[in-house]
Order: sequence, then C-alpha cells, then structure tokens
Amino acid sequence: MTSRQLMDHAKRGSAFLVIGGAAFLIDAGVFNALVYWGERGPMFEWPLTAKIIAIVAASVATYVGNHLWTFRDRKTKTSARNILAFIAINGVAILVQLGCLAFSRYVLGLADPVSDNISGTIVGQILATVLRYFSYNVWVFPKNPDLSPA
Repeated sequence: MTSRQLMDHAKRGSAFLVIGGAAFLIDAGVFNALVYWGERGPMFEWPLTAKIIAIVAASVATYVGNHLWTFRDRKTKTSARNILAFIAINGVAILVQLGCLAFSRYVLGLADPVSDNISGTIVGQILATVLRYFSYNVWVFPKNPDLSPA
C-alpha cells in the first residue's frame, strides 16, 4: 500500500468515524429515551425492539453523512443496488448489536442502563462499525461502480 493510499484510508476512516460518532449519539439517545426515560421507559420490556428503532434512526443519518462526506469522491450514483446493499449490511450490523445486547440482557441477566449501553451501544456498535466501514467501501460506495461485485 502506498503512502497516498494510506493517507486516503486515514482521511476516509476519520470521516467515517465522525459520522459514526454522530450515529452513536443518535443510537444511544433514542435507545435510552425508549428504554430508560423516567427510569423505566415505554419500551423497557422490549429492549431489542427499542435497539432496532434506534439503529434504524442512526442508519439513516449514516447513509446521508457517508454519501455526502466520507465517500463524496466516489462517483457512485444512488441506485436500488446501493440502497439494497446498505440495507443488507445494516441488517447484519443490527444483528451484531442485538446479539451483544441480548447476551447481556438474557444470558448474563443484566438489565440496567450501564450494562445495556456497554453491551448494545458500545461493544455492539464498535463491532458493527468495523463491519460497516469495510462493507460500505466495497458494496455501497464502491471506488469503481462498474467493477464492484454485483
């Protein structure tokens, strides 16, 4: 890898992390409002459903942010294929985050704001972000759309 390519990855990765930070705040804010607003929120008994809602809200923000900033140099037009790839990748990423939250809640028996946020929002999102970065780079915002996998 050349120093130019390394610099391009560093720039793109930094932008991706800034967008991801905004998505993290959306995800955490929506989840905590639904599950813990006033100590026991309206979806306290349904944390996985609340997490899905939070991730979907954050995912909309990440698509727009990554399209307009992180991958702005890519001449990728928004197409049904790109949107479907984005949805599929985020579907897998949601499963990663839900798996972390479900393990904490239902295997370890931890049902408090700290445990839910460490497992579902921090650990789950770190794993899902790594998956998203490399997957978006190949399938959602490919460098050369004509050569990307179908």
